[in-house]
Amino acid sequence: MFSSEDKFREECGVVAVYANPEASKLAYLGLHALQHRGQESAGIASSDGNTVFVHKAMGLVMDIFDEETLLRLPGSIAIGHNRYSTTGDSALLNAQPIRVDCNKGMIALAHNGNLVNANEIRSRLEKAGSIFQTTSDTEVIVHLIAQSREQTLPDAIADALRRIEGAFSLVMMTRDRIFAARDPRGFRPLAMGRIPAPDSTRADTIVFASESCAFDLIGATFERDVKPGEMVIVGPEGVHSRYFAEQKKQSACIFEHVYFSRPDSRIFGRSVQLSRDLLGRQLAREAPVNADIVVPVPDSGVTAALGFASESGIEFRFGLIRNHYVGRTFIEPEQRVRDFGVKLKLNPVRSLLDGQRVVLIDDSIVRGTTSRKIVRMVRDAGAREVHLRISCPPTISPCYYGVDIPTKDQLIGANKSVEQIREYIGADSLAYLSLDGMRVACGEGETTAYCTACYTGHYPTEFVDVKDIKPAAGLVVK
Repeated sequence: MFSSEDKFREECGVVAVYANPEASKLAYLGLHALQHRGQESAGIASSDGNTVFVHKAMGLVMDIFDEETLLRLPGSIAIGHNRYSTTGDSALLNAQPIRVDCNKGMIALAHNGNLVNANEIRSRLEKAGSIFQTTSDTEVIVHLIAQSREQTLPDAIADALRRIEGAFSLVMMTRDRIFAARDPRGFRPLAMGRIPAPDSTRADTIVFASESCAFDLIGATFERDVKPGEMVIVGPEGVHSRYFAEQKKQSACIFEHVYFSRPDSRIFGRSVQLSRDLLGRQLAREAPVNADIVVPVPDSGVTAALGFASESGIEFRFGLIRNHYVGRTFIEPEQRVRDFGVKLKLNPVRSLLDGQRVVLIDDSIVRGTTSRKIVRMVRDAGAREVHLRISCPPTISPCYYGVDIPTKDQLIGANKSVEQIREYIGADSLAYLSLDGMRVACGEGETTAYCTACYTGHYPTEFVDVKDIKPAAGLVVK
């Protein structure tokens, strides 16, 4: 299908709610706002002060939870998770939050990211007698906490987090506390917000989420990002912060701004809408084209296309309409329809495209198969010329930090020149945004430093599990 064959797959989304009588409902709404970050499974854990309850299932948030289900998740504390598997099988056993009852008490954990030394740690723990219930890298964290020699839970969590390497933004809960933490390089986003109490008899509700757009839905105010290497603890004593590790050179995922995050979110201290608008403007300056209309590939290309149109002075038009209600379908007409998968998702507006010189704006090209079909669709609708512009550089390397990017041999940008890609997809011209242009548009140096490994092949971490990760030949691992 269109969404899975030739697009980068989403990561995961996490939420946490402390001190609210409707904690599980707020977690549900937060997950609903973060549905774009993962559609394979979802789950919520809650606590009434005595027991940690969990409900999780495969599918979308709105299909998993209803009023009756949420009533079985009582209490004023809750965490939630949307999952797209970057490691481990796509199965219910890997759905999160993961709940355990160990020598440190009852714990539930939800994680966004990917641990590059998980296999090495898991192998060592299994040899020492640990029994794993899932194939997810997240379970490694729980085992490290349980086996830590530190006496208090905060110290045990800090000890465990110092032993893992890679990308992690996680929320964790016990019967009466919430813990939120980010890895020392800050790969993945994690925001903290607050819902003011209705009166002086109650405490404010503290919330965490992968993206600030979740706060808008539940009426919370964004306060700040959890900092790299920081663990925020929220409990009966209030809100406390500690650093479990020194901050390392920041390596925030730039693709959050290019594609993953919603435009109405604030990520890494910066508006996603602003970044995407500037990506489009910079693209128009770097790769101008004589054309009649600018058409986005919806939905991810829309904001960059608006920026491109504004900068170039070329009219912006919605020449492709997306069907948002496709879901998964395995029914095709008996007579094979060319480009059927793409046509399920997109349909051209012939009256806008006929006879026009079209600039198509998209966020990325993965294998090139979908771009080829979209270009052909626009031509079949009558476009006189089709010029494809991509609001990031060619993707040449896999990601090991929580984004499902295919292996190098499957990435068209790693194996063909821009001219060869243009020929393959059938466009009249093709241009990508430069690496420097992308960095400038996303504000590098103003608010953060970015990881651009998928565009350069230069990785910010040392791979402990090289034998398991198997980076393609030519990648620079450092």
